[in-house]
Formats: sequence, C-alpha cells, structure tokens
Amino acid sequence: MSKSNISISKLYLYFKQAVSGKEQEFTSGSIRKAVFMLSIPMILEMLMESIFAVVDIFYVSKVSVNAVATIGLTESVVTLVYAVAIGLSMAATAIVARRIGEKDNEGASQAAVQVILLGILVAAVISVIGILFPKDILALMGGEPDLIAEGYGYTQILLGGNVTIMLLFLINAIFRGAGDASMAMWTLILSNGLNIILDPMFIFGFGPIPAYGVEGAAIATTIGRGSAVVFQLIVLFYGWSRIKVGVKDVVLRVAVMVNLIKVSLGGIGQFLIGTSSWVFLMRIMSEFGSEVLAGYTIAIRVMMFTFMPAWGMSNAAATLVGQNLGAKQPERAEQSVWKTGKYCAYFMGVVSIAYLVFAPQIISWFTDVPSVVENGSLCLRVIAAGYIFYAYGMVVINSFNGAGDTMTPTIINFICFWLFQLPFAYLMAITFDFGPTGVFLAIVLAEVLISIIAILWFRKGQWKLKQV
Repeated sequence: MSKSNISISKLYLYFKQAVSGKEQEFTSGSIRKAVFMLSIPMILEMLMESIFAVVDIFYVSKVSVNAVATIGLTESVVTLVYAVAIGLSMAATAIVARRIGEKDNEGASQAAVQVILLGILVAAVISVIGILFPKDILALMGGEPDLIAEGYGYTQILLGGNVTIMLLFLINAIFRGAGDASMAMWTLILSNGLNIILDPMFIFGFGPIPAYGVEGAAIATTIGRGSAVVFQLIVLFYGWSRIKVGVKDVVLRVAVMVNLIKVSLGGIGQFLIGTSSWVFLMRIMSEFGSEVLAGYTIAIRVMMFTFMPAWGMSNAAATLVGQNLGAKQPERAEQSVWKTGKYCAYFMGVVSIAYLVFAPQIISWFTDVPSVVENGSLCLRVIAAGYIFYAYGMVVINSFNGAGDTMTPTIINFICFWLFQLPFAYLMAITFDFGPTGVFLAIVLAEVLISIIAILWFRKGQWKLKQV
C-alpha cells in the first residue's frame, strides 16, 4: 500500500473517531491529532447552526413578505438572547475545560449545573417579556400594523420559548469544554433534523396539524431545539459524556456562579460590540441604495459559510487551551494555538483564492441583477484579501476566551471596531466619497488590525496566568 493510501486511511479512521467521540484525551500525545479530533465535529456543528437559519427562511419565504420581515425583526431582538448565551457559553467552555484539564470532573459537573441554572434564570425573564409584549416588541422594531397582526404569534412563541435557545448553546459549550465535541455536533444534527421535518408540517399544515403560517416556524423551531435540550440533559444526567451530573449537584453554588458571571461579561461584551458595529455598517451601506445593499448582504452570507469551518477550528483551540492550562501545560496550550492557526490559515488561504478568482460567478448563483453582482463581487474580493489574517485572528481571540481571559478580546474589539472601523468606514465611504469600497476597506483593515493586536498580546503570555 502506498504512503498516500496509508495517510488517507488514517485520516478516515481519525474522522470516524472524531464524529463518534471516542477520543477524549487532549492534554497528551499528538497536538496535530488533537486539533483534528476536536475541529471536525466542531466544524460540522457550526455548519448545522448555519443550516438552521436557512431552512426557516426557505419555508417562510413561501408564506408572505410580512412573514419574512417578522423573522428579521424578531431575530434582531433574539440577538440579545444570543449575546447572553454566547457570553455564558464562552465562560462555560473555559471553566469546564480548565476543570477537566485539572482532572477535577466533579468541579466540571458543578460548573455545568451553575451554567444551566443561570441560563434558565435569564431565559425566564426574557420569556415573560416575550409572552406579554410581542406586539409592542414588533412595533418598537418598526413593524407595520398588518405585519404585527400576522406575525406577533411567531415573536411570542420564539421569545417565550427562548430557554431552548439558551440551553442548547450552553450545554453544547459544556460538552465542548469537556472535549465531547461530537456530542455537541450530534445534538445540533437532532435539532436541525427535527426542524427540517416539522417546519413545513406546522407552516403549511399536515393531517390533523393546521397551517399556522409564520407562527408554525416558531413552533417547529422550539420543538426541534427543545427535543435536543432534553437529549442533552439525558446525556448529562446519565453520564454518557465526560461530565456526569447527579441530583446532589443541582444546588446553587454562589462562588461558582459569581466566577461564571465574571468570566461571561467579557464574552457578552465581545458579541455586543461586534454585532452593533455590523448594524452601523449596514446603516452606512443603506446610503448607496438597495442594489448595493443587496450585493453586500449576499456577499456577507456567502462568507459566513466559509467562516464556519474557521470558527470550528477556533473553538477547538479554545478547548485545547483550557484543558492544557488546567493540566499545568501552558507551553502545550500555546503550541496548540499556533498549530490550529496554521491549519486555519491554509484553509482560509484556499478560500480567499477561490473568492478572488470566481467572485462574480459565486454572487451570480444568488442573483442575475448586474449591479448587485458587481457590488457583491467587489465586497467578496476586498474582504477575502484579508482571510489569512482572519484565520489567525479568530483562533487567537478564541484562545484568550478558552483561557478564561474574555476581557482582552473585548478591549481589542472595542479598539478595532468602535474606535477604528466605524469612523474609518464613515470617512472613507461618505466624507471622502469612496462609496461602498470605503466600507469594504474598513471591514478588512479592522479584521487585520484585530489579528495583529491579538497576536502581539497573545505572545506576551499573560493569558497563561489567568485563573478561573
């Protein structure tokens, strides 16, 4: 058998192990193998998350324009839920990974319970608001009376059942921190599979199930996510993962809870800074007309799909950093980051070449309007020019989070997004009349700046001393 055949068969074997979750020791042995075993299920998990949104829009777009607009307005509000969920999930991954690295499985279980309790508490507050004031929320977001009349049920159900969103994020973060990345992946496959089946049944009706319209999308999504959460809890309580939660663990531990909140604040800040900057950029882009805005939107959606594998690799780096710091192996933690960054850069480099060469063809898959294709292609090419920088930036930023140092990325985001990107985008696009190109340049330069600052800060090594 040739050497290449041996390599391919070994990769296939590792792939099977990765998706089945058999490999769980990441503080010793080959770092390259550890990165691969964690990255594969995390990349698949990220792709599952992307599909979720696409499926809903695909079916709902067949109902009405108001139905699609309702999803857009509601998702803007749900972003606040995501902000809290992502911030808490960063803290959950960091703390659970650290305890697992310390061989303190009981401490990891206790942290997991506090994460879940805190998530339920926050979700309960949002649920009350969503159930009581769905019409007011849509009106506040600028919804027209006919849109509110048609779509408030969607908002009411999605926000009322937001605990399923919150816990799905948080428990998957617990699995990732424990090194059970495949369990997080299978959870989202279950959730997505149910959503794909139930969406058309509840939206258009099926047998005894009436046609709920846009409201049906919320019902299907909540059932899909809720079923996945039940599966997650069964896994945790029956000990089918590295973490086993017992009835004795289900108590409030104030010290653990306070530590969790402290670490999560930086994560919430990172997300809010990032999303708010995108909102302002969208506002600047709207000055140049709907065709420019459409090209920009399509290009960003295309890029998000290729960002998902990179996000998966950066999540793998976060887990490796947390576990190796817990195992008192800071140098191995650092090596894991540089190796993951290198593999991520290889992937992003190939994607950037594809975008630079085939941008018009890619955008034309989504539209045949010449000006939209032209602006979307320009956006894709300009932003793709910095892809290798993004690769290292994403991995290093998430490695800070994995170490429990969530404030450093928050400061970096604040400097690069609010103090640089937004003023630069406005000056270049509006003041100096560069138009959309000014915004595209602001995006790529801000991401390059994030990568440079993050790498320089990371090299100082203070993250190795972070206690969580």
